Amino acid sequence: MTDLPPTNLPGSPDSAPPARLAASVILLRDAPGGLEAFVQHRVTTMDFAAGMVVFPGGRVDPSDSEGWDYPTDLLNTHAADWHLSSIAADPGKARENAGTVLTAALREVQEEAGLSLTGDELRPWANWVTPPDMPKRFDTYFFVAKPAPGAEPKHQTTEAWQSLWMPVQQILHAEAAGTLDLMPPTYFLLNEVAALGTVDAVWSAEHVVVPVLPQPGSMAAFLKERENRR
Repeated sequence: MTDLPPTNLPGSPDSAPPARLAASVILLRDAPGGLEAFVQHRVTTMDFAAGMVVFPGGRVDPSDSEGWDYPTDLLNTHAADWHLSSIAADPGKARENAGTVLTAALREVQEEAGLSLTGDELRPWANWVTPPDMPKRFDTYFFVAKPAPGAEPKHQTTEAWQSLWMPVQQILHAEAAGTLDLMPPTYFLLNEVAALGTVDAVWSAEHVVVPVLPQPGSMAAFLKERENRR
């Protein structure tokens, strides 16, 4: 996969590694035991997020900027949702960039979970940027998704040893107990959707996407806070 040019982000020191555009999808479903998310347990040999529990996703590829034809209303909605984020820094390219990250999200779900979704099944939800003191950085666009009944994701990526539906509360309890690890965005986003409780509540929530731009030292602080929680 060929990298796109780095994202220019305010407040990042010149010495910081570039933040590459990425897309990730929070697949959700309602279950008898409560809200569930489809997550992947990454293998420990990965050079990023090794051993972590993550959502399907990955870097935006140059090919994601071509070949799509989304409805104008959908692109307008997504561009408006991302209006505070880096892909909308140039208003003239906001719709084009919104289509590109949406295409990346759909492609990653297909590649990593064998699930074909349409653009109207994804809703922009969050934008997190890796702190500037980390060796590998991403400007990640998170979507929530509600697959149609009967659409079943599966485990098919070599980047994870297991992919499955898990109750959101079970994931958070296991994180607190130290039996699995989450990256900061995954932890905070799971808490957000858990508070809403159902897929429909997530989908209909009033939710403004405000980019999260952590400062240097944020990861160390998160890890220390997690240790204290445990």
